[in-house]
Amino acid sequence: MTRYRATLSYDGTDYHGFQRQAAEHEPTVQGEVERTLAKIGQPGVTVVGSGRTDAGVHAAGQVIAFETDWRHSPADLYRALNATLPADIAVLEIAKAASDFHPRYSVVSREYVYTIYNMPVRHPLYRRYALHVPEPLDEAAMNAATVRLVGEHDFAAFGLPTVGAATVRRMVRAECRAETRSPHGGARFVWVELEANGFLYRMVRGIVGTLLAVGRGAMTPEQFGAVFESRDRSRAEAPAPPHGLCLVQVKY
Repeated sequence: MTRYRATLSYDGTDYHGFQRQAAEHEPTVQGEVERTLAKIGQPGVTVVGSGRTDAGVHAAGQVIAFETDWRHSPADLYRALNATLPADIAVLEIAKAASDFHPRYSVVSREYVYTIYNMPVRHPLYRRYALHVPEPLDEAAMNAATVRLVGEHDFAAFGLPTVGAATVRRMVRAECRAETRSPHGGARFVWVELEANGFLYRMVRGIVGTLLAVGRGAMTPEQFGAVFESRDRSRAEAPAPPHGLCLVQVKY
């Protein structure tokens, strides 16, 4: 048996998250990759991911690992998987890995980006990958709030623990920025970029949901900081919808 490491990109719109569900009729990314491996002659393979993206969340750099007795080259496995996977999942790269490599436990940090389409009228081409917010957002105020997240803190105000009860994480980088893209008809986008050694369940969406209140002027960066420091989930705003969120990169 050989251990492989692969990087996946997927459109999460039609999936109930990455992790396989107890209800087999609910499609998941893990389930589709395992079914694809079975179709190319590798049945019974279990795929492990670097993180459990929620239903509707996308990925540009999800890392997985699995063991198989594939008797051809990694390049052949790469071609076979991409020829058989659904159109909304692709393997970007694949290689043999050390026997002790684990895509979740070996992680140094993960980077997520949340995309906001900040224009008065919705745009059909962005509806699957960006949250439409019609009123102007103050990205400078949002960024002033976002940078408060950097460092090791208790993030209980924005999410739930994934394992055990620990809610402390180390945020490596946190930034909110905006850009108007003239090739897109002057479309304005706002991005929230977060990199941490780990994330709580719905933590990114919880942060973004509360940052939107700052951007709309309903909350100051100082008030955002007070919500953060309270560690009280009930004081935060509702989590932002999943479709604007993308797992961009996993670092080892």
